[in-house]
Amino acid sequence: MRIITGLLLLTLGFPCLAADWPQYRGPNRDDISADKGLLPTWPKAGPTLLWTYSNAGVGYSGPAIMGDRYYTIGGRGDDEFLIALDIKTIKDNTVAEAWAVKVGPLFQFKSNSWSSGPSTTPTVDGDLIYAIGGNGDLLCVTAADGKEKWRKNLPSEFDAQVNPIGGGPKNLGWGFTCSPLVDGEQLICLTGGPKGTLTALDKKTGNLLWRSTELKDQAAYASPVVAEIEGVRQYVVLTNQGLAGLNAKDGTMLWSFRRKPAYGTEVVNTPIVQGAFVYATVGAGGGCDLLKIAKDGDKFKADVVYANKNMANHHGNVVLFGEHVYGHSGRAWACQDFKSGEIVWEERAKLGSGSMTYADGHFYCFGENDGQVVLIEASKVGWKEGGRFKLPQQSKLRKPSGKIWTPPVVANGRLFLRDQDLVFCYDVKAKE
Repeated sequence: MRIITGLLLLTLGFPCLAADWPQYRGPNRDDISADKGLLPTWPKAGPTLLWTYSNAGVGYSGPAIMGDRYYTIGGRGDDEFLIALDIKTIKDNTVAEAWAVKVGPLFQFKSNSWSSGPSTTPTVDGDLIYAIGGNGDLLCVTAADGKEKWRKNLPSEFDAQVNPIGGGPKNLGWGFTCSPLVDGEQLICLTGGPKGTLTALDKKTGNLLWRSTELKDQAAYASPVVAEIEGVRQYVVLTNQGLAGLNAKDGTMLWSFRRKPAYGTEVVNTPIVQGAFVYATVGAGGGCDLLKIAKDGDKFKADVVYANKNMANHHGNVVLFGEHVYGHSGRAWACQDFKSGEIVWEERAKLGSGSMTYADGHFYCFGENDGQVVLIEASKVGWKEGGRFKLPQQSKLRKPSGKIWTPPVVANGRLFLRDQDLVFCYDVKAKE
């Protein structure tokens, strides 16, 4: 099922392309790019490096890409900034910064050897951009020049809380990592806490529309998705306690799955929705669950189809392509049958753990340890490699225990890779 986001195309005086990437995990929050006509194999040295940008700051934020603009969030000094790059202007193998606006103070804490700075991805909707910093500062600005329209602080104004399991300050944990979701006139934020796990704001003003008062789990690190299940529009949310579907009109609970035992520390990956089926995978041995959602009177019920540890993805997300789930399983790159949960193939030796994205019949796999990038066919038969290369340099700003955790993005014939302050752009368009 196509997940409908209601996002509008950005118009800033330059053309908006069909393969834009307006938010976290792309137009449908599934890491499926609409890009076509891409290289099916790479030269021995890899695709051509078009430019390198070296001032994106610290953090694991991904990009939103619209036309000739690249938006991300990064920590510079003691603050976090929403940064806009003018990627049509390349000079001396780099690009110009169009503007940068302060989001809030830098997320960090003394004992944190893993990360600092923001981890959310900006969301572009029409001529507005929304960004959430690591400390829960929510900002709305104009895409053309970064002019502030409104801002909120989620902890102070909405009593927002992040589950601190695994480390981090009370009610803040490893920071706010949920990327904002635009659906129609609503801006959906995973706030967490005693007043409601999900919060809907008026996207133009920031005014509160509703809270999910029946679901009050603290936020985990996974972003929600919007889905239509049996004709009812709803937001699917993953927390440490399980999964839930909330009515898109008012946040009322439609169904819930309270997992026993609860998920552990690494509840990061976005849920996958296909028709009436909802899939989730988490790290730290949590494994994966597939639910079937069905009408039950005025509400819904969630039945467990399977629960196993065949896919236990830490933070790189997995991609549903056809009837199979692809990603790193915690022990190997794997292809899993979506409906049965059985592993179809595994590959342990070709690449260490990492993240991935899909475009034009291929997966782009990004190794978190050494910056290896591998192109493989989207095949249920096995690992069929079409080329590989390694980042020409790695960030010196990464925390000692941190790795390359920003997922790859393919948009408009370009492959975008980030390692903290460094952003790399490669030409992966096939030559006509």
